[in-house]
Amino acid sequence: MMMQETIGRPMEILLIEDNLSDARLAIESLRDGQIKHRLTLICDGEEAVEFLSREGRFVRAPRPDLILLDLELPKKGGRELLDEIKHDELLRSIPVVVLTASRIHEEILRAEHLQVESYITKPVALEKFLKVVRDLRQFWLADMIVPSA
Repeated sequence: MMMQETIGRPMEILLIEDNLSDARLAIESLRDGQIKHRLTLICDGEEAVEFLSREGRFVRAPRPDLILLDLELPKKGGRELLDEIKHDELLRSIPVVVLTASRIHEEILRAEHLQVESYITKPVALEKFLKVVRDLRQFWLADMIVPSA
C-alpha cells in the first residue's frame, strides 16, 4: 500500500532564483501546497556553489532533496551551475527542476537536452509544482519527505 501521509523529515528545497518576485511566488506555491519543507533561497550562481559545496558560511548547510533553478543568474549562470551539479558525484542524484520564463523558453531548453528532471514556467503555479513533486518521487529515498497522492 502506498504511503497515506507524509513521512520522515521535511523536504529540503534549494531555490536558486535572483528575481525576488518570482521567488516569492514559488515560496507561496509551496506553502499553499501544504508540502512539509524547509526552503533555502540563494540569489546567485556563485553563492549556490558555496551552498552545495558546504563551504564558508554554508559549512553546515543541509543537502537539498530538490533544486529549483533559474538559468538566468548573476555571477555564475544556471547552465554552468547545472553542469557542475550533474558532474559532481555527491550532487548529481539531486533532482533539478528548471524555472523557465515561458513555454517557448521551455521548448528551447528542451532542445538543449539539459540534464534536468522537469521544467516549470514562471510564475510557479501550485498545480504544476505539485505534479512535478509527485513525478519526482522515484528520486527520493525512503527517509525523505514524499507528499501523499
